[in-house]
Amino acid sequence: MSRLVMKFGGTSVADLERIRRVAALVVAEVSAGHGVAVVVSAMAGKTNELVAWTDGAGAAAQGVEFSDDEYDAVVASGEQVTAGLLAMTLRNLGVRARSWLGWQIPIVTDDSHGKSRIEEIPSENLDRALGAGEVAVIAGFQGVTRAGRVATLGRGGSDTTAVAIAAAIKADRCDIYTDVDGVYTTDPRIEARARRLAQISYEEMLEMASLGAKVLHTRSVEMAMAHGVPVRVLSSFVEPGQTDGRGTMVCDEEEIVEKRIVSGVAYSRDEAKISLFGLPDHPGVSSEIFGRLADANVNVDMIVQSHAHSEGAANMEFTVGKRDAQRAVEIVRGAKDSIGFDEVAVNEDVAKVSVIGVGMRSHAGVAKTMFGALAEKGVNIQVISTSEIKISVLIDAAYTELAVRALHAAYGLDRL
Repeated sequence: MSRLVMKFGGTSVADLERIRRVAALVVAEVSAGHGVAVVVSAMAGKTNELVAWTDGAGAAAQGVEFSDDEYDAVVASGEQVTAGLLAMTLRNLGVRARSWLGWQIPIVTDDSHGKSRIEEIPSENLDRALGAGEVAVIAGFQGVTRAGRVATLGRGGSDTTAVAIAAAIKADRCDIYTDVDGVYTTDPRIEARARRLAQISYEEMLEMASLGAKVLHTRSVEMAMAHGVPVRVLSSFVEPGQTDGRGTMVCDEEEIVEKRIVSGVAYSRDEAKISLFGLPDHPGVSSEIFGRLADANVNVDMIVQSHAHSEGAANMEFTVGKRDAQRAVEIVRGAKDSIGFDEVAVNEDVAKVSVIGVGMRSHAGVAKTMFGALAEKGVNIQVISTSEIKISVLIDAAYTELAVRALHAAYGLDRL
C-alpha cells in the first residue's frame, strides 16, 4: 500500500465545518487505497491567542512570568484539539483513526524550546498503525525532548512536522493543503497575470520561501530536499477525489524536463538597511561587526562594501529584518570605540525584490534583463546580492509593486 502524508494548515481547520471538509478529503485518499497520515495545525488564530496568554502584555499584567518549557506546553495544545476533533470526525464517517501527539510517536527534538529542531522520528508506532489500516492524525508543530518535555518547532512548524513524518514512514508524497492552490510565479495580489507552476525544484522553492514567498516554510523545504520527499502544494478547497493534476509539485531538479530560466519573482518588505560610514579599511573590521551581530542572533542578509572618499576608509551597507534593526544599530554603535567608524544610519523604507530560477546556471543575460527592466521604470538599485539561482536587489519600498510587475513581464512569466 502506498503511503501519503496530508497536512492541513490553520485556515483549513478553522472550524468544525472545515474540519468535516478535511475529513472528506482524507476519506477520498483512504478510498483510493493509500495508507494515510494526517498532520494538522491549530485552528486559525488559536496559536496567537495561546502565545498572548504566555508571552504578551496581558500575561505580564496578570503576573504570569515567561518560562520557555511551560510556554511550549501551552502553545502546543492548539494542535492537540484539532487532531482530536479530526480523528473523531473520521470515526463518525466509518474510518479507523486515532490522534497522535508529538511525544506519542515520538518526534524527538533538541531542547531549544520555542524553536526546537527535529533530531529523529522512530517510525515503529506509526508503521504499526498504518499497517493496520488506521489513519494517523498527528498534531503538528510539536515534539518531545530527550528529557521528556513537550517542545515546539517555531512558526511554520507543522509543515516541518509533515515532511519529517513523510521521510520517517517513507511516504510516496507529502501533500500540503493550504488556502492557495499552488506556488505562483509571483504574488497574485500584486500581479493578476501570475501563473501557477506545475513543478518547481527544491532549490527554487527554498529560495522563494527565504525571500518572502509564504507558501511553504523554509525548514520544511530544507528537510524535503535533504530526504528527497516529493511535496505537493494544493488548495484545501479542492473537491474530494479531484486532486489529480492540481497544485504545484516541489521535486528534484532532475525531474523537471524543461527548466525555466526564471521561475518566479519574490519580494520582502521586512527589510532594513544599516549603513556604516568611514570604516577603517583593514582586516578584522568586518569580523568584529558581524561577529557581534551573530552573537546577538541578528541575521544579516545582503552585504556590500565600497571605498570611501577618505584614503584608508570604507563604507559598508547590510540588511537585517525590520524587527532587528534598532538592536543591530545599538550593537554596531557599541563597537564604535573599538572599530573607529564615523557614523551609522538605518533605513527601514526599503524592500528586497528577487528573481529565482535554476535556468540561470546555464543562461547568460539574466542580470542584464533585470537591471534593464528596473532602469526602464526608474527604479534605483541600492544593494545587489546573487547566488547560483537567484539575483536580489534592494530598492525603495515605494517601488516594490512596480518592480515586481516589471520583472514578471520582462522574463515572460505571464506567458507560461
